[in-house]
Amino acid sequence: MLEIECFCRILPLENSRKNDGMQKPSILVAPLDWGLGHAARCIPIVNELIIQGWEVSLAGSGHSLSILLKEFPRLPGFSLKGYDIFYHSATGNLGFTIARQIPKIWAAIRHEHRWLQQALTTHRFNAVLSDNRYGLHAENVHSVFMTHQLAIRSGMHARIDQLLQWLNYRYIHQFNECWIPDLEGATNIAGELSHPPKIPPNASYIGPLSRFTVEPHEKKYDIAIVLSGPEPSRSIWENKLLHELNDFNGTAFFVRGVIDKPPVAHRPNVHVENMLAAEDLNKIIQQSEWIICRSGYTSVMDLIRLRKKAILVPTPDQPEQEYLASYLHSRGVLYAVPEKQFSLKSGLSGAALFPFNFTKLAGNADAYKERIALLTKTIKEKIAKAEAL
Repeated sequence: MLEIECFCRILPLENSRKNDGMQKPSILVAPLDWGLGHAARCIPIVNELIIQGWEVSLAGSGHSLSILLKEFPRLPGFSLKGYDIFYHSATGNLGFTIARQIPKIWAAIRHEHRWLQQALTTHRFNAVLSDNRYGLHAENVHSVFMTHQLAIRSGMHARIDQLLQWLNYRYIHQFNECWIPDLEGATNIAGELSHPPKIPPNASYIGPLSRFTVEPHEKKYDIAIVLSGPEPSRSIWENKLLHELNDFNGTAFFVRGVIDKPPVAHRPNVHVENMLAAEDLNKIIQQSEWIICRSGYTSVMDLIRLRKKAILVPTPDQPEQEYLASYLHSRGVLYAVPEKQFSLKSGLSGAALFPFNFTKLAGNADAYKERIALLTKTIKEKIAKAEAL
């Protein structure tokens, strides 16, 4: 185990950066720990970086880092303190709850900025890809910030949202690039979240990201339920769904979205797993007639990639998810219902009459690969220039 002055800890693998001939480009990929979606949407990015010849290292905390290390067991992993955002168990004003944690968030941003500065003294990263981690940039390394949420929805006042967007852009301007995982133009997935009137000058749309691929599978389950998100909202939603399944006579596959919790009892027609690798989850979703999940942006991108009929149930009092669910429902893409109004029977009945129009959101599935190719070219040119000196 290697420690870098209490900032960074290697989890698996060695720390060798020696190469024959020209130095291979090296990159650190670090997703935010707010739910599992940030880590999940980094999976196709990491896969493509490896294909294009990068040496990839991973950084994060908790379950988000565990997901990446499970997908890429041979890659080095660094323990990096997360933002550790919490929710109240009772529904209420999420914006107020988050506002109370702003000092902690700022402290986490300052910490990860110092962490990166220290890590760069012993590790040769040519680039850093930060998924919504605002402190992971440095003058001597090419830094990329990835987010779909340029316009912030706090659930409070429009003036507060404007202030948050100003702060958001102020941080983004400190990065060399900002990658937006959405389609460019009026027909898009995230609506006003990713398409405000003005975007940062260093921003570009890289198309939707999904770890899944479309494959032919015979139907095996009537519904697949995929849970995600922070506690205690995840557990509250899980308990409600398990209760609903007591009266369900069809077949169901239930993915709890947890790693270190004991299994739960279930009926013979309901298969329950704590967590699945991307390949297994891809298969289960395509074997199921209906999907029930939160309206987190990563889940939405996965469903659109697979063109899978789903019922979105946004996390209560989480304005971004509520906006996404409403936006996609109003455009006939994915069916949505608030958690308070949800029942399995009525949800399936309503979804059966919904159009599920995915046609306009197909886009270029390889757009992000083209953006990575441009990054690869830029960094290799820098390496070649440095080696020529």
